[in-house]
Amino acid sequence: MTQTETTETNGTVESPAEAQVEATAHTHDHNHDHEHHHHGPSLNPELTREIEVEVAADEVSKTFKSVTKRYQKLAHIPGFRAGKVPESLVRSKFAKELRQEVLERLVSERFRKAIDEQKLRPISEPQLLDLQLHDGQPLKFKAAFEVAPEISVAGYDSVKIQRPDVALTEDEYQAELSRVLDSHATVEPVEEERPLVDGDWAEIQFKGEVKDLAQTVTEDGVENAGKHEPITGEDVLVEIGGKNTLPAFNDALRGAKPGQELTFEVSYPAEFGEQRLAGQTVAYDVTVKAIKKKIYPERDAEFAKQLGNYESWDGFETKLREMASDRKKNALESQARDKMLDELVHKFQFPVPESFVQQQVDARLDRGLRALAQQGMTAEAMRQLDFGRLREAQRDQALNEVKASMILDKIGEAENVAVTDEDMDRELLMLALQSREPMEALRERLSKDGGLDRIREQMRREKTASVLYEKLAS
Repeated sequence: MTQTETTETNGTVESPAEAQVEATAHTHDHNHDHEHHHHGPSLNPELTREIEVEVAADEVSKTFKSVTKRYQKLAHIPGFRAGKVPESLVRSKFAKELRQEVLERLVSERFRKAIDEQKLRPISEPQLLDLQLHDGQPLKFKAAFEVAPEISVAGYDSVKIQRPDVALTEDEYQAELSRVLDSHATVEPVEEERPLVDGDWAEIQFKGEVKDLAQTVTEDGVENAGKHEPITGEDVLVEIGGKNTLPAFNDALRGAKPGQELTFEVSYPAEFGEQRLAGQTVAYDVTVKAIKKKIYPERDAEFAKQLGNYESWDGFETKLREMASDRKKNALESQARDKMLDELVHKFQFPVPESFVQQQVDARLDRGLRALAQQGMTAEAMRQLDFGRLREAQRDQALNEVKASMILDKIGEAENVAVTDEDMDRELLMLALQSREPMEALRERLSKDGGLDRIREQMRREKTASVLYEKLAS
């Protein structure tokens, strides 16, 4: 139950009642019986259960009396000695707090008793649909909540997944090595007077005009019908004959000399990476400003030491190959496991608790907003976002993630997957290093807020997915 608003008064209470009733409720008075629709999170109708609870009038009165007496002892109101504040004044000054504590005492206890009697196990925060509370009258309320679905994962081991080829190719390794060498290369001007040849880097200045399919003829000649901003660049380096250089640039620049001005057209493929150029034809005016060479470091022990704790160049290459191989293996196997989970999600149909889905939407949005903040988005700009639309956009993915988690929990039971204390210690050590928090302080903090259980639960799912992948992939 959410806390009701407190009324500002001149009196104070040293120990105000904490509103910890396990439900979400409106606590305003009802002078007549009617259905009161809640405004809490929506629940999945297939998993929603309702209970009705009634508490006798004399018990309600007795609880009001008991709570009021406690407030009389604790209240400090100018003009009255401690413990001597009239009951009527306490009831008027602390009406909402009194009501909240009565609810806390009566609703939580009766709710727990009712679900125990009916052998129900809520998995969502209960929502009070109708609440009637008056001193001297019976307390009546209805509570709605979700229960866990029945999940059968029979036949989960019949799902077949193609095991990817994770071997690192020589071309992939050379690309990794080139990235390392490129990041440590220096670019030096070529002093001799000569034309550009393959392997050179041309330093160019350019201006490009996107040609429209539709053109109009005017007194000044042919003009594009559309309006495109010119594409310009200063001191841009282009590798002659480089695999990332477009053939039209290679052909135009090869053989050119510094100071030379060139005019040529480039037709970009439809799948070109830069969206505004994809499928377009651009007329370029290019000036060659200089010829430059990339000077790469010597592949020796000295350079290897600069790159890390390596005794030799061969030692560095061995480690680089190993890291590149691991990266490829992890990426491809992660994709294969995701595909396996998609197969399981589509194979097994069961109602998914909406409360879990909304929690997952919250988690996804939180990660997204943190990423935006790291990229420099201001809090003010974030407040302008359409959160309703953002939540809706996340829902389908969140639903599948919740469903996959519930399936993995069930398969984990079938496969007897367990997370050991040693597994937990390793995970906590990693988290402690990342957060720079002492491990035992981290453990204590997480154990208080339920974080340890959540971490263990997630680790078990990841372990189950790995066990299942090894079992199903072929």
